[in-house]
Amino acid sequence: MNDAPAPHDAPPPSRCGFVAIVGRPNVGKSTLGNALVGAKLSIVSRKAQTTRHRIHGVLTRGPDQFVFVDTPGFQTRHGGAMNRMMNRVVTQALAEVDVVVHVVEAGKWSAGDAGVVPLLPQNRPVILAVNKVDALKDKNALFAYVSRLMEQFPYAAVVPVSALRDVQLEVLLREIARHLPEGEHLFEPDTLTDRPLRFLAAELIREKIFRLVGDELPYGCTVVIEQWEENAEGARIAACIVIERDSHRPILLGAGGQHMKRIATEARQDIVKLLEKPVFLDVYIKVRKGWSDREAALRELGYE
Repeated sequence: MNDAPAPHDAPPPSRCGFVAIVGRPNVGKSTLGNALVGAKLSIVSRKAQTTRHRIHGVLTRGPDQFVFVDTPGFQTRHGGAMNRMMNRVVTQALAEVDVVVHVVEAGKWSAGDAGVVPLLPQNRPVILAVNKVDALKDKNALFAYVSRLMEQFPYAAVVPVSALRDVQLEVLLREIARHLPEGEHLFEPDTLTDRPLRFLAAELIREKIFRLVGDELPYGCTVVIEQWEENAEGARIAACIVIERDSHRPILLGAGGQHMKRIATEARQDIVKLLEKPVFLDVYIKVRKGWSDREAALRELGYE
């Protein structure tokens, strides 16, 4: 009789990889990235050019570590230094990651979507995430829609999801995990992002600008944190909204300064949640003409 203990199953191998989330503007890339990570790291609005930077969101689940790369929407309609810079961020991310998630909006296909397809790598797995399926009126049309898209590119998998309603995100994560390379984790298990807090604070302020005055104010505005003092009791932050024209100032201020007051108040509330401590936030405006169309100015203001 053999009394030797039964062998235990070997633990699953550690896996870690970079996952780019790409697509045309306004398909829900940032909403999807935030939902997968479980934290608000990328700002969200319905305006184009909301995401301008490459932002890493980290999710660690058991042996798997996902490093999501939220990218700007690939710009096909307009030139300019800002859009050229954002397109470089997209193409560089695609060249460096292990897995790509191509996000499209269920039932819709535009020239912007078609412009992303030639950028998708042939030598790495690309998963098609069909977002906003909750808003699709005719669910029977989804099969024909996906079939047409599979003719455009040899996707490794197709996952219908709703980032907003948390539909099939677990399925998408499992599919991504299948393609992560084996390797040691790059970040501590509780890490959410590699971006510093002051970057996230600036993005939260910019989100309020887009949401409150985005229809009136052109996209020639950015936010720079000029002072950051923090201790156990709280934080004192001074943020500068950089605009391109003097005529933008009254739009940003609003009647009696109401826009600026609301931007500062709502941003401060979000930064308090981010830092989990009291925050004093001072927000002011500076004019820097033509900054968004000069690459040197873009780099100076923190763009990649």
